[in-house]
Amino acid sequence: MQAATAAVQLRQRLAPVVSAAGYDLEDLVVTPAGRRRLVRVVVDKDGGVSLDECAQVSRLVSTVLDADDDLLGPGAYTLEVSSPGVARPLTEPRHWARSAGRLVRVVRLDGSVVQGRLVDSDDTRAGLRQEGTTVDVPYAEIRSAVVQVELTRHADEGEGR
Repeated sequence: MQAATAAVQLRQRLAPVVSAAGYDLEDLVVTPAGRRRLVRVVVDKDGGVSLDECAQVSRLVSTVLDADDDLLGPGAYTLEVSSPGVARPLTEPRHWARSAGRLVRVVRLDGSVVQGRLVDSDDTRAGLRQEGTTVDVPYAEIRSAVVQVELTRHADEGEGR
């Protein structure tokens, strides 16, 4: 079985299990690691994912992988389950909704940059507050977007919700 086909089948098998537990399967990568395979699973949900929840998803995914040798093939694997890091790109409307109130940097397709506090979003666009004005940014015009790490935040910069 080709690696791409195997990855698609693995995602198709795991996504419903992860979803039924109340999480979104954000990423799934299988890489060789010596005699083993490293299976990295990234999950998220509204409100974020705790370490205990990562452990719960790990048990669910492990049960599925152990029950069906056709998914990974025979042999040992190492499973890592985590939540997305702060540098995760905002690529889906749900990512934007979960980042409400955060400082976001957007690079548009034309190369221009918009940075502002995410005040609202829907299925087609995001609204970023810049100096008291809200700038609408349609997702179709975005090359890349990431939440900016803020070590300090001024009291006058409310959540914007």
